[in-house]
Amino acid sequence: MKNKHLLHILIPALLWLFTACGGTTEPPQPETAPAEKLVNVALPAFNSDSAYAYTEKQVAFGPRVPNTPAHLKCGDYLIAELKRHGAEVIVQEGSATAYTGESLKFRNIVGRVNPQLKQRVMISCHWDTRPFSDQDAEKPKERFDGAVDGAASAGIMLELARVLKTSPAPVGLDLVFFDAEDYGSPTTANSYCLGSQYFASKPPIKENLPKYGINLDMVAASGAQFHREGYSMEYASNIVMRVWSIAEELGYAQSFVQQNTNPITDDHFYVNSILGIPTIDIIQHDPASQTGFGTYWHTQSDNMKAVDKSTMQMIGRVMLGVVFAEKVGV
Repeated sequence: MKNKHLLHILIPALLWLFTACGGTTEPPQPETAPAEKLVNVALPAFNSDSAYAYTEKQVAFGPRVPNTPAHLKCGDYLIAELKRHGAEVIVQEGSATAYTGESLKFRNIVGRVNPQLKQRVMISCHWDTRPFSDQDAEKPKERFDGAVDGAASAGIMLELARVLKTSPAPVGLDLVFFDAEDYGSPTTANSYCLGSQYFASKPPIKENLPKYGINLDMVAASGAQFHREGYSMEYASNIVMRVWSIAEELGYAQSFVQQNTNPITDDHFYVNSILGIPTIDIIQHDPASQTGFGTYWHTQSDNMKAVDKSTMQMIGRVMLGVVFAEKVGV
């Protein structure tokens, strides 16, 4: 099994190649009706400058490593911003034992937009920072900003909360900020995603659970591309295809690539396998890098210079497309 934190070598998917022999002619393909358009309304404006500012504010606190003052201040900030934008906030506090034996205090933060609506969708991310830049050749033990890997996804979600306050979607939206995601070891099973494991085992939402979820992870780097991740296809392939279709409708087909990749153990895995809410992972895949992730990943280069507003704009618009494409009762 492969996780987000170490690119494992897995058996590649089998590819079957059929070649025509003897010069036979391929039979004519039946005509297909054009696919029904999914987004049939004008989307409210997503402001990438605002999303960037939310990201910058988090980074300014310092690395959001559990049990640090920066982590505490950032959590308070996320809660305050969600409340300012009219969301009903649920804070799930807990503690978990890290692979080091250290007890980590964490907070999963849930912002329920239009909590009165029974039909709901979930968008999630993690907001904590890995305690060291272990992929950095020069400074593998030092802390780093975690601008793309953590803060930017949370910044996009805060902007969604702001937009939906004045432009309500047809369904409710649960914005879930998972904690203690990045404090783990690639050689220790289930040592990552501690907050989402707790959330899935003891869900703080007691009624009107979302019918599906989308997890955002490393979605703000310049030129980022997103492939169809393995566990997403296993647990929620229909959601993957729907989201990728919406992205194509909005003009982002080159970034949302119609190719499968190997499974990645990220927060969505535990929401699927424990809680049973079909959830997909939108995560950058870079086949040219040694890790399969962006070259900034878990290095000192994961700072505000790595955050690209145009990529944030794309993700924000696709997420708005998803929630506004929902139809009540369907």
